[in-house]
Amino acid sequence: MSPSRIASRRNRLLSSVALTALLWPAAGHAQSAPRGLDPIVVEGQTARPAKPRAAASTAGSSRLRRAAAPSLRPTAAPAAAAPSAAVAAVPTFNLGTVASSASRLGLTPLQTPASVEIIQGETIAERGQHNVTDAVTQNATGFTASPAPGNGGLSFATRGFSGNGTVMSLYDGTRMYVGSGTMTFPFDTWTAQRIEVLRGPASVMYGEGAIGGAINVISKKPLWLPRNEAEISLDTNLTRRLAVDSGGPINPNVSYRLAAIGNMSDGWVDRDKTSNVAVSGSIRVQAADNLAFTLSEDYADRSPSRYFGTPLVGGQIDKSLRFQNYNVGDSSIRYRDNWTQLKTEWDVTPGVSVKNVSYYLSSHRHWKDVESYAYSPSTGNINRSSYIEIFHDQEQIGSRTDATFKGHLFGLANEFVAGFDVNRIAFSHTNNSPYSGTSTVTPYNFDPGSFLWVSSTRPSFHTLTTQYGLFAENRLSLTEQLSVVTGVRSDQPTVERTDFVTPSNSFEKTYSAPSWRAGLVYNPIPDLALYGQYSTAVDPVTNLITMTGVNRDFALSTGKQVEVGIKQQLAGGRAEWTLSAYQIVKNNLLARDPSNPSNTNPLQIGQQSSRGIEASAGLKVTDTLRLDANVAVLRAKYDDFTQAVGGRVVNYAGNVPANVPQVVSNIWATWAFAPAWSANAGVQLVGDTWADNANTLVRPAYNVVNAGLMWKPDAQQTFALRVYNLFDTIYATSGGTTQWILGMPRTAELSYNVKF
Repeated sequence: MSPSRIASRRNRLLSSVALTALLWPAAGHAQSAPRGLDPIVVEGQTARPAKPRAAASTAGSSRLRRAAAPSLRPTAAPAAAAPSAAVAAVPTFNLGTVASSASRLGLTPLQTPASVEIIQGETIAERGQHNVTDAVTQNATGFTASPAPGNGGLSFATRGFSGNGTVMSLYDGTRMYVGSGTMTFPFDTWTAQRIEVLRGPASVMYGEGAIGGAINVISKKPLWLPRNEAEISLDTNLTRRLAVDSGGPINPNVSYRLAAIGNMSDGWVDRDKTSNVAVSGSIRVQAADNLAFTLSEDYADRSPSRYFGTPLVGGQIDKSLRFQNYNVGDSSIRYRDNWTQLKTEWDVTPGVSVKNVSYYLSSHRHWKDVESYAYSPSTGNINRSSYIEIFHDQEQIGSRTDATFKGHLFGLANEFVAGFDVNRIAFSHTNNSPYSGTSTVTPYNFDPGSFLWVSSTRPSFHTLTTQYGLFAENRLSLTEQLSVVTGVRSDQPTVERTDFVTPSNSFEKTYSAPSWRAGLVYNPIPDLALYGQYSTAVDPVTNLITMTGVNRDFALSTGKQVEVGIKQQLAGGRAEWTLSAYQIVKNNLLARDPSNPSNTNPLQIGQQSSRGIEASAGLKVTDTLRLDANVAVLRAKYDDFTQAVGGRVVNYAGNVPANVPQVVSNIWATWAFAPAWSANAGVQLVGDTWADNANTLVRPAYNVVNAGLMWKPDAQQTFALRVYNLFDTIYATSGGTTQWILGMPRTAELSYNVKF
């Protein structure tokens, strides 16, 4: 890095520190908060009592609002209660909290025959996890990520399966269909109230494309008590974050929430300035005691990192290249996402309720860069190729409706939900294929050059996908200790593709995507659950809305899972633990004909499987010390997967799929070591990961330690100093056989949060 660049960074850093000092609150004397850990609460649930769903309508929302009348007075929000050492923290994994991502029946993880975790927003904020990728991989059991600019930075792996096509991302329970393997929203955790993760097949909940699991980001909701919050932070990469959050009642029947986050950064590699803005707003209208509407609007505009990786030298990372960015000087990436949703909740009668979510989603993405880099041993230079310009324009309109019935069946307590969803997705792909262009630069002090316009950018194809699905779920309590939970879903998507480059590849195709699951939950004693489940799933051979003409006639891949486990809460919520074991088999993978190597058309003869054990535990050792840990050990492999290599067919049977580590673990400790002071530290452990399906090159295992120190002079203010990658570990998060994307180096961050 040049001296002038270092001096420029130093000046901007000093200026930012000076600005932070000006914003430092001057009024009031610091008050020593009682020593103890903050309770982890479900944001908003204590603000306004929930309406009993099975109660008579006379005990409705207006009565609850009148009971909470003092909270609706137009006065300043009262100071948040200081944490008390006598109050036990809510369990980190929230086994007793209702989770909507694995069931539509309002079940808790203890009542659900599946592996479900809830990561609360308070936990995410306490650990300084600003993006969804960090929040999931550093907290949830068995999740890793392979983020890259090409996939939108949101590509996860769990239970032996990776990519946006097999590990689904949702926002408030709604999915945007994945186009060309890319997902770009949601990305920042400031607008999230919590994140729920489901490990294992989720097709019975959300349709095709979720054999590995699902991640559901729940946005911040309107509040019935006034709440205002702001945060500012600065780190050593000159990342400047400014965030605000406001919520409360507008009148006795209307409440709102508005959260916004903006950040700018110089990045940790050369020439990699980024900027991101996200805004989440919602209004809830209680039209009647039993009828409510919530309108939400979410918008994001991102200019993310343009760093596509570091070229390998001799199959290894050369530390001297760590901070080099080999993209062209005029590279550009931009994502713009918009989600508009209207939710209707109607309690028809005691025991009968109807919900509807109607939405309009859009995403507009643009890439212009050179993405492939390879070190040349003969010249010592870096060869660059794949000068790519791509546009994605996607619009999705849809609606989901379900009705829930709670009562008795043959004298046994029974809960049943049934519904349907419909979607219409328009996707346009514009590019400069065949992505020609090459150049060579020296490893250091090079002119990055400009984008080479070898091929013109033109429309490639357009698809129109219509989808409708029917689903149902039931929970029958055979005894007070034993219940059976079942679910079924059937989807019928139709894809119409218009190919502008090769018109003969245009087609219209309808697919069938049925899935089901059945499970038992047994509670021998309160707060202890033993469960077993069998479930099925379906995955498209490629992303459904970008299905190519070559793959149009293939059926969807199918999968099945068997899972057993045990979950328990102890000591009034001071401790909890889970243990599960599973096996997943996925069939109908595309593979080459082993008897005809020259045939380039694949066959659906491949099979992939994984089996593993997952464990997690959380313990509040004392009122000032909390420990959390999880580990996932698995064996993922191809059972039958033939590919053409060098003109001959090679069977990868026994190989581990790329981007799937066999061991993943997280350990966290939080300690309130003095009045008003607390510290936390966490280590993320990721095992060896193969960079290719042929298993010729492995990305080494790594351990990354993050730590934080927090000071709360009073209940409204929090100062935090965090250090990410404390020991400056050099590690790779994704990449193939010629270049790897490296993780962020040691970075220190100072933040100030105030509630008012």
